[in-house]
Amino acid sequence: MPPLQPSFSGMMLTWFARDDTPALMGPRVTLRAPRPGDYSAWRALRKESRDFLKPFEPRWSEADLSHSVFSARMKRGREEARAGTDYTFFIFRRDGEREVLVGGLTLSNVRRRAAQYVTLGYWMGQAFAGQGLMTEAVGTVIPFVFETLGLHRIHAAFLPANKASRRVLEKNGFREEGYAEHYLQIDGKWCDHVLFGLTRERYEAALKHGRR
Repeated sequence: MPPLQPSFSGMMLTWFARDDTPALMGPRVTLRAPRPGDYSAWRALRKESRDFLKPFEPRWSEADLSHSVFSARMKRGREEARAGTDYTFFIFRRDGEREVLVGGLTLSNVRRRAAQYVTLGYWMGQAFAGQGLMTEAVGTVIPFVFETLGLHRIHAAFLPANKASRRVLEKNGFREEGYAEHYLQIDGKWCDHVLFGLTRERYEAALKHGRR
């Protein structure tokens, strides 16, 4: 049986779709846009971490791990980055010359004019949780938001019981700003969320005093 050939649409995506998402480097992690060759690692990590992620994410199924869904999301991510509205990053831990996929991070719903803000979201594979990698990843993307995109605020939200997410944000200078009832649909239920934010003023003050 001859080897399977990539679809024409997949080849078009690989060859011609411009990728406007930058690669960002932290001490241990690299953030960059998903690429076609990341599919197997992404599928394995999401599948292995399903029970771990289920209480914190919108409901998803095995069908959401298909190659076609991955390709569609990658294509949409590149279109959104090109439009400047959303940026999708995979998080890799550098292991010598090898990169290991550990999670993902999104900057979504960029608003300009009077608002000048973006919403931050992230997920971490179960095997890599508790190692400070997400704290570093968030710290790595913050300068991109304020210095490259020129925005004024970053918004983030998490479930009240998610202490790990609270720590990630607090370590990066975010402050609690409110509580939203039935804010997002998580695992099939509308759930309350704690609202956190980071302003440009607080970010620049931390830089001035050497806290970043």
